[in-house]
Amino acid sequence: MTQSTPEISVVIPARDEVIAIGPLVEEVGQTLQDKAFEVIVIDDGSTDGTHHALVRLASAHDWLIWLQNEKSVGQSASIRRGVRTARGQIIVTLDGDGQNPADQIPKLLAPFDEGDTAALGLVQGQRVGRQDTAAKRWASRAANAIRGALLHDGVRDSGCGLKAFRREAYLDLPWFNHIHRFMPAMMLREGWEVQTVSVSHNQRQGGQSKYSNLTRALVGIPDLLGAAWLIRRAGPNAITRDR
Repeated sequence: MTQSTPEISVVIPARDEVIAIGPLVEEVGQTLQDKAFEVIVIDDGSTDGTHHALVRLASAHDWLIWLQNEKSVGQSASIRRGVRTARGQIIVTLDGDGQNPADQIPKLLAPFDEGDTAALGLVQGQRVGRQDTAAKRWASRAANAIRGALLHDGVRDSGCGLKAFRREAYLDLPWFNHIHRFMPAMMLREGWEVQTVSVSHNQRQGGQSKYSNLTRALVGIPDLLGAAWLIRRAGPNAITRDR
């Protein structure tokens, strides 16, 4: 079900995902068919024909909006563009490679419907049964352990693309590239509450991973130090949400 003002906006960054994007968008539509929703796909400079697949999908579904970056600007910047375009007050994100199953979205949305949740800013998915290589799983565990020790966000898998958050909470956050990997810590910094839910994980449906373990490490170290600096700069008195 869609309407002129959707309650939920699903934002999907995608680069060179011509194989996965069609089935993923269709699965999102089936999962949310009883909700007022829209899907926003940001084609981040794809060169494999992803935009042709999106044109076909948009002609079949009036709830689909697609945006195209002329050149790749990265996942965080693409998500930011999608959130700014979104009309829903609750944003759901998932990766465009099909590894984040769309049928897990209701798990992310459920906490927003439970009691007094006005201060809840983010529901972070945490993958179980990851369908990645052993090397990638090991690197991710190590990175999350280091991140947790520095940021104290209480989340073991902040890199999971499955997230649901309030649009206003996201727009509260300081902007920096790769912020999508540090959203729990940044939400807490701004006084929002964070919950986690366990979500399943699929094998990649096509295309290639955009980061090697070395690339993730080289990019992640300065970002992690920057996030830790931002948290310290917030001062000792956390902002509280009285909503």
